[in-house]
Amino acid sequence: MNSYIAGMGICVPERVLTNFDLEKIVETSDEWIRTRSGIRERHIADENTATSDISIVAAKRAMEDAGIKPEDIDAVILGTATPDMLFPSTACIVQAKIGANKAMAFDISAGCSGFLYGLGIADSMIKNGFDNILVIGAETLSKVMDFTDRATCVLFGDGAGAAVIKRSDSDKRGILASYFRADGADWKLLHQPAGGSRIPASKESVEKRLHYIKMEGNEVFKLAVRAMIESAQETLKRAKLSSSEVSLLIPHQANIRIIEATAKRLNIPMERVYVNLDRYGNTSAASIPIAIYEALNEGRIKSGDYILLVAFGAGFTWAGVLLRW
Repeated sequence: MNSYIAGMGICVPERVLTNFDLEKIVETSDEWIRTRSGIRERHIADENTATSDISIVAAKRAMEDAGIKPEDIDAVILGTATPDMLFPSTACIVQAKIGANKAMAFDISAGCSGFLYGLGIADSMIKNGFDNILVIGAETLSKVMDFTDRATCVLFGDGAGAAVIKRSDSDKRGILASYFRADGADWKLLHQPAGGSRIPASKESVEKRLHYIKMEGNEVFKLAVRAMIESAQETLKRAKLSSSEVSLLIPHQANIRIIEATAKRLNIPMERVYVNLDRYGNTSAASIPIAIYEALNEGRIKSGDYILLVAFGAGFTWAGVLLRW
């Protein structure tokens, strides 16, 4: 018995912030951003839009695509680094707003790996008797971006992607293999210092700008490449497949250099790698579901294709999932 993606939906804020817009905000340039990240623009939520708001829209679209009603949902799993608040979970807010009144609901804090962690949990739940699981990856990272720090504010964007996971009667489709890891030894390389129990929100924490993303980009880059390669290789090993059999690699959309280095090591040509970070930036947990949705709508994914998903995120966490469409 396998689980499979039965429906997809996304939501991105209307406002687009281009590299040229950022030139007016911080000391940077379009060329500097593009050559180092591959990003041209990103979507930014307005001040009244929270992570739950875009999650709700994506979730409703995914349910419509899957042809199911809210009361059919058994669980809502939401991967995010930018919840509406510390508690309750953003998943509970989404669960109530979409009318999934029979569903359990919880958040996952796994950074950019959040959606894949969610797929892994949903797969296990389906194999243990659940019927319909809603997995969401959603972020409003603009709320925690320091627009005086050109090393981070140029990289991130906002968005949400959702997938309905169902049981498949065929063992030849759906999630065929997965791999999940974490290592918290280097957590300080990418984190948001304040707002939790270690450094509670205060006037002092705000003045010190501790509620914004802090990142050591060069170190994160090296760890990301190694971890995404490991995730891909271990997932393929478990599926007893080679990289030459992968129809499409959909990596976490963080940085074009990370993506290219990963693909090169796996001997997968860029023609078989999906990239859309030029239009969205790094949307963390939302990046992979948004990419799957767009690849489907562009005809890049067809029935029978082997789709390899790999991610790396704060924690650090990393993951790989192999699907047969």
